[in-house]
Amino acid sequence: MSSKSPFSASLVAKFFIWKASTEGKTITNKKLQKLLYYAQAWYLALKDRPLFREDIQAWVHGPAIPSIYNKYRKFGYENISEEINPKELKSLVKDELLNEVWKVYGKLDAEYLEALTHNEDPWQLARDGLNSADASTKVISHEDMKRYYKNLKHA
Repeated sequence: MSSKSPFSASLVAKFFIWKASTEGKTITNKKLQKLLYYAQAWYLALKDRPLFREDIQAWVHGPAIPSIYNKYRKFGYENISEEINPKELKSLVKDELLNEVWKVYGKLDAEYLEALTHNEDPWQLARDGLNSADASTKVISHEDMKRYYKNLKHA
């Protein structure tokens, strides 16, 4: 698998924040983390390459990217409000897979997405041996994501 990543997690995060604001939907930091996870997972499964280079860790509340979490932590559990220039996103706006991830997962709330990720192999495998409340920086492997979501595609 090529490790070439076309985008940064920060740019993909801005895409999801922009999508939410243009559709009048809310997006919290927790929801954003899960959307980034699903975007990365489906990119690996369907395009055989990562969408972005940053690692995703198996945190207590599901998959998370520390740098993105820290960038938006000031919003707490509230909606992220950030002015996004759509010109920054020109290469993402037309990406069919990202738009499909938004269409499927963007309508779900953060708690539902957290429960969904907790019931899937990649997060569970990364947290193997940990109690449910144990903090962790273990990385969810690209191979685990790719294998799991490729199998879902064929189910």
